[in-house]
Amino acid sequence: MKSAVIVFPGSNCDRDLAVALKEVSGREPIMVWHQEAELPEGLDLIGVPGGFSYGDYLRSGAMAARSPVMRAVKDAADRGVSVLGICNGFQILTEAGLLPGALMRNSTISFVCRDVKLKVENSQSAFTSRYEAQEEIRVPVAHHDGNYTADAATLDRLEGEGRIAFRYAGEVNGSARDIAGIINDKGNVLGMMPHPERMIEPAHGGTDGRRLFEGLLEAIG
Repeated sequence: MKSAVIVFPGSNCDRDLAVALKEVSGREPIMVWHQEAELPEGLDLIGVPGGFSYGDYLRSGAMAARSPVMRAVKDAADRGVSVLGICNGFQILTEAGLLPGALMRNSTISFVCRDVKLKVENSQSAFTSRYEAQEEIRVPVAHHDGNYTADAATLDRLEGEGRIAFRYAGEVNGSARDIAGIINDKGNVLGMMPHPERMIEPAHGGTDGRRLFEGLLEAIG
């Protein structure tokens, strides 16, 4: 699996994601600076990592979404390349129009940093195929703007098309319908607020995040 991780000013989870991808696939990801206008050829997966791109000025992810590289990411996604956006990466994907909705300030107006339980809603995607439907897993979160928001019609469409990948199993940040992660209509773009790359080996306190990367590797080959 040939992968790339996009690096923005303020990214702080890019190396975490790169380590997870190398650990599971055995292949070092290519780190791509946000000012690049083109991506390496032959990519199977593009990772948009967590952090605080541009210091979260304006809105979280709003400035990063307009970086030159994001045009290339959108073009790659349109061609069917898999894209995984985690935390700030999820925010960037919504701001760039690759996923619907928006990530707003947490309902508690405070930063949330802890392990949370997630319920797997869709186990049929490339990202979730190693999980069972309705299975509960444990994955860390670390965000201040993780409150997923969309209009009722969009939420109903996500529900009806099976595009909700993960829900929080309890109250975390006020997200509409407890949404923690969603997939695009083609099934090749996943945005999620929790950090699966921080739960891939026993030293992390669990390995529930590892199966997401293993499923991707299996699907992509």
